[in-house]
Amino acid sequence: MNTRRQFTQSLLGAAALGATGLPWAAQAQGTPELAKILVGFPPGGTTDALSRLVADKLRGSYARNVMVDNKPGAGGQIAITTLKNSDADGNTLLLTPSSMLSVYPLTYSRLPYTLDDVAPVSVACFFSHGFGVGPGVPESVKTMKDFIAWAKANPGKANFGSPAAGSIPHLTAALVGKMTQVDLKHIPYRGSAPGISDLLGGQISSMCSPVGDYLQHIKTGKLRLLGTSGPQRSPFTPEVPTFREQGIDLAVREWYGFFLPGKATPEARRRAAAYLQPALNSKEIIDNLANVGMEAQSSTPDQLAAWLKADADQWRGIVKEIGFSADS
Repeated sequence: MNTRRQFTQSLLGAAALGATGLPWAAQAQGTPELAKILVGFPPGGTTDALSRLVADKLRGSYARNVMVDNKPGAGGQIAITTLKNSDADGNTLLLTPSSMLSVYPLTYSRLPYTLDDVAPVSVACFFSHGFGVGPGVPESVKTMKDFIAWAKANPGKANFGSPAAGSIPHLTAALVGKMTQVDLKHIPYRGSAPGISDLLGGQISSMCSPVGDYLQHIKTGKLRLLGTSGPQRSPFTPEVPTFREQGIDLAVREWYGFFLPGKATPEARRRAAAYLQPALNSKEIIDNLANVGMEAQSSTPDQLAAWLKADADQWRGIVKEIGFSADS
């Protein structure tokens, strides 16, 4: 069983246990009857599973009932467009990875939404990406410096997989290649799982993907994690140095965040954040996210807005340097 599936099952199991009774607040006057959390991916994935556990934490307090509404398609764009067209009453939330808002506007010439169409509420978690190798690379390769030297000596074998073209792991590894002057062929996948599978089988030499994707394989010795992308070492792989520690001046973390429609009032944003913060800070969610290498964290709406702006500023330079376009 892969780590993502374990995470999904543990989250859904926790949600089921928590649904045995509604909090007293369900009887409070003025509590909305229904609230929705939009998710831009099919049921069963990480975003969906996290949203369902958060929905259970909010049920009976934020609204009498809180449901998850999956709107898969177009790499998460459909869910954001649905949020854009929703009422501004605070009863429709969106949980999305950051790339749909920080990277997509830089790589797509046309999108059905702008940043003005979403109102930041709270971050949900942060996670770093890892650069890993498998049996397609000699066991003597143990650091990023080792890999770069091997890749330059073996240009026909030097490649890397990522969860998708235009994803943050793709852009991160592509920039590593440019910064180290090594020609790495990109092999995009539909999600992390098939890429990790090919990495384990030696069909690709390396992979850039969330740190959590490697955890179970590092323990068994089947994969080697050479470096992580965050500004500090990941708490889940403290023995693995960051890119910066290895002379590659790059620090990237990805996050998931909750948003309301852009037309939502400041009061609606504050109310949503006030309910999300204790949910995201609960031991249940912290522990389940830690199982897949993610650090649970809540924030104020203003803090999330600042993180989004900082991310967009950082990725603007990276996308320009790499020259990637999702339209090509």
